[in-house]
Amino acid sequence: MEIYLDANATTPVLPQAKAAAIQAMVEDYGNPSSIHSTGLKAKALIDGVRARAQRLLDTGDGALLFVSGATEGIQTAVLSALNSMRGNLQADLLLYGATEHKAVPEALKHWNQVLGLNLQIMAIPVDTQGRHDLAFLRQHAPRAGLVCTMAANNETGVISDLDGIESALAGSKALWLVDGVQALGKLPLRLQARRIDYAPFSGHKLYAPKGIGLLYVRAGAPFTPLMAGGGQEGSLRSGTENMSGIAALGAVLAALDDGQTLRDAATMHSFRDRLAEALCEAFPGLVFNAPLGSSLPTTLNFAVPGLSSRLLQDLFDAADVRVSGGSACSAAKAAPSFVLQAMGLPDWQAAGAVRLSIGPAVDEAFVDEACARIRACGESLRRHCLSPANNFPTIGDGITRFMQDGACCYLLADSLSKTCVLIDARPEQVCRLAQALTCQGYPLLAVLSSTGEAEHAEARELLADTLPALMPTAQVDALGWPMDRATIVLGEQELTRQSSSQGQVLLLGKTGAASPAIAFTGLSLPAELSAWVAAATLLAPGRDEAQQVALTLASAAQDQDASVQQVQGAQLKAFVNFHPDALLVDVREPYEQFLSQTPDLSGAQLEAMPLSRLLNAILPWLTEQPQRPLLFFCRTGNRSRQAALALSRLGHAQAWTLAGGLALLPTAARPKHQPDPALYV
Repeated sequence: MEIYLDANATTPVLPQAKAAAIQAMVEDYGNPSSIHSTGLKAKALIDGVRARAQRLLDTGDGALLFVSGATEGIQTAVLSALNSMRGNLQADLLLYGATEHKAVPEALKHWNQVLGLNLQIMAIPVDTQGRHDLAFLRQHAPRAGLVCTMAANNETGVISDLDGIESALAGSKALWLVDGVQALGKLPLRLQARRIDYAPFSGHKLYAPKGIGLLYVRAGAPFTPLMAGGGQEGSLRSGTENMSGIAALGAVLAALDDGQTLRDAATMHSFRDRLAEALCEAFPGLVFNAPLGSSLPTTLNFAVPGLSSRLLQDLFDAADVRVSGGSACSAAKAAPSFVLQAMGLPDWQAAGAVRLSIGPAVDEAFVDEACARIRACGESLRRHCLSPANNFPTIGDGITRFMQDGACCYLLADSLSKTCVLIDARPEQVCRLAQALTCQGYPLLAVLSSTGEAEHAEARELLADTLPALMPTAQVDALGWPMDRATIVLGEQELTRQSSSQGQVLLLGKTGAASPAIAFTGLSLPAELSAWVAAATLLAPGRDEAQQVALTLASAAQDQDASVQQVQGAQLKAFVNFHPDALLVDVREPYEQFLSQTPDLSGAQLEAMPLSRLLNAILPWLTEQPQRPLLFFCRTGNRSRQAALALSRLGHAQAWTLAGGLALLPTAARPKHQPDPALYV
């Protein structure tokens, strides 16, 4: 069962709305502009929905147009306001809240340029609680032709002080646009009572389908149609009406009216409080990025010290809990939240933010399950040494790669001798590394640098301050190598080094072996490398922006634009049947594997090998004779593609990736059972 906690991005369609949309498509399909009975019936439906919306939004004698959604509404409002200023530039400034949805400033820039106005566009600052700076607004409002603010913020849920904003606009002739998207069904906007000139709304944020919305225009406010044509909507918005969307929106508005289908504000507050409590229990040190007292009861925006937004999203997704890192429109860009940056919050909060949002259709059982899964996420972090507190001890063995902005750090651990070595640590990784080393509890034989970069030395000093009991006691040279030994022994393996032009190449292999199994090469491959390694030696780079994982001398000399063999989700069972000896490799991280369920693999052999530990398995897979088929999978297909490409470049002829990952598996093949606990350790 999926627990969907991303309602501020979009919502499922309410069953009543789905039924109404289907009825409109099957029975009320007439063109409202037609004068025959079928058309008149369609027009009556539209008029009824509009009347209900006008009453719920208290529009008075203002116009209420059906549009495709909030973006069209914003574009229409901005065009209307700016077009009215042409030839009448009593104002030279356009103002918008610094935390507005990007659709607003982008619309201002676009129409300001298209209309040739060249007005100054300025953001209204907000305080650390996300509220607009009313003193700034009072100062600049006399120069403004248009002021754009939100009723409630989509990322943080912060409710704007609309009364305070209206007071700050007193005496100004500026037009006022209020983005009402997150307020629909959650806040009383009192449109008629306020001087709001334009207010866009979007149906899909409140259980209607995508493609339908509303735009309120105050009576007497300037208006320029964005859509010209057949004269629909009183010639204010041409184009044949979206009958099924309007009917569905009408069903949602009726649900708001009935007082039973959707939860009231008090119930939503109690639900949010329970979710907030579960989050605080699961993630020690969690901070909420906006005050709950002045936010919508549907929204929680938070960050956890030491945990990235992406890690948290992957964690929740593994538990079939859907959250986001902020605005869904910019989530794929993986940038810090501009909303939280505008609020002046610390960088780690802006970069690590996660948004959890619910809609008023959720019930007690849903919230109970959501809280249980949130707590399970915290349990997974504790079991895998990622929680800010109360972590379980862990057994370290083999090579783990830590990535930070393309830079690679390697932790080499041996469970028999209970010792470890760190290679190329960076200051920004120290907290995570210290956590892993503490849970593992092995003393460090060395903290090495392949290049002698100042960042590596700084990281070594920070680790010494953080974990003095685990640091090596021997004197070391500038690259961290112990001055009293030529080799560093890790159980049955030994680490040696060769000096290079950039520092040192670190060579790891079985004690007494003729050639190393892995060479940690630093930032580039030294010209003399071929004298130190064999053709089969894996080369582990100090930086890996290209996400190659590992190279050999031969693959490093080849064109790296390799293609990867893909298996579509619908072909999974056929692939397994055709390759009964195939090994299906889960490259998700252990904290995800612990929470998730495995797909129906028809009895195929399964192995957990996280991408961060792939170096441990590459050589055995390459040297296996005959090479067995390998099908890598993860949540989205991105990490499995990296793994399959790495094996293909290194000469493995039977490496595939599951295209689109587990997320795109057909329903019949989706997870149905818990994995074998012994497999995911």
